Amino acid sequence: MPAKIHTDKDADLKVFKGKTLAVLGFGSQGHAHALNLKESGCKVIIGLYPKSKSREVAKKAGFEVFDTDEAVRRAEVIMVAIPDTKQAAAYKKDIEPNLKAGKTLLFSHGFSILYKTIVPPKNVNVIMVAPKGPGHIVRRQYTEGKGVPTLIAIHQNPGKDAKKIALAWAKGIGGTRGGVMETTFKEETETDLFGEQTVLCGGASALVQAGFETLIEAGYSPEMAYFECLHELKLIVDLMNEAGIAGMRFSISETAKWGDVHVGPKIVDASVKKRMKQQLKEIESGKFAKEWIAEYASGCKKFNAIRKKEAAHPIEKVGAKLRSTMSWIKQSKIKKGASQASYTSSSK
Repeated sequence: MPAKIHTDKDADLKVFKGKTLAVLGFGSQGHAHALNLKESGCKVIIGLYPKSKSREVAKKAGFEVFDTDEAVRRAEVIMVAIPDTKQAAAYKKDIEPNLKAGKTLLFSHGFSILYKTIVPPKNVNVIMVAPKGPGHIVRRQYTEGKGVPTLIAIHQNPGKDAKKIALAWAKGIGGTRGGVMETTFKEETETDLFGEQTVLCGGASALVQAGFETLIEAGYSPEMAYFECLHELKLIVDLMNEAGIAGMRFSISETAKWGDVHVGPKIVDASVKKRMKQQLKEIESGKFAKEWIAEYASGCKKFNAIRKKEAAHPIEKVGAKLRSTMSWIKQSKIKKGASQASYTSSSK
């Protein structure tokens, strides 16, 4: 049965009349939700831990900022926009002691609920509003009068108004402009992790690097390798985004089409799909979640070592050089140690 797609007419921001909405965290998703809701006419406050670097950023954006526990006390609807690995500790210390019957706890990802690092009391609504895009895109689309397609899910509904609240929140961030679909915490979490790991982030990054390295090792220039394996990827993905894989193939040359259908399956073959299925099993069983939680608890030594090594990959140096000459590309200004909310993009 096809999923029902909710649009603006299915949601009502009057649900939030007289209510205070709290966003706990002011990172990628948090800042986007807060700003979009505020500009949609909602009363939004921010909850952060005392020494958070995001406090000044949120204040400059026009928000009242409170310690996390105080924000929970003041709000009727509370979004937990804290990183997955930090949610459980924040919940136990600041959120759970201040939750009262009738409040609504909102997540943008189902990780903590599915893997039970957070178990809310039965007398509060537990919902999810998950835009299918990074926070900075959620914000950008909203300011352009557009919206990112969004998922909603209901885990607990003692107040019998959870769906109305989820739809209203989705409308406030611009989601109903792009279409809102209903799912479950389980389905959203497992498919989201699978997509990130095997295709969108892990798979794409590994494929781009492997292609770049293959050309370099064969004696081709780093610049040509960058253009063919990374730069043009966005152009192809944009075509897919606009018209699907078939639409992309319509737009490319006959030679590229033949290479696509004839060679592509040799590279991403049945063995790759087999490993994808194995990774999905590790997600479904909770193995991935346990490993990630343990890695975080141990201080992220392995994680940080890998990130440091990856950041030094030759593709990063040549890419930065080439992008600096492309006046039409928005240059990302990311300062070391800065909060995600302070991220800006600007054309040179």
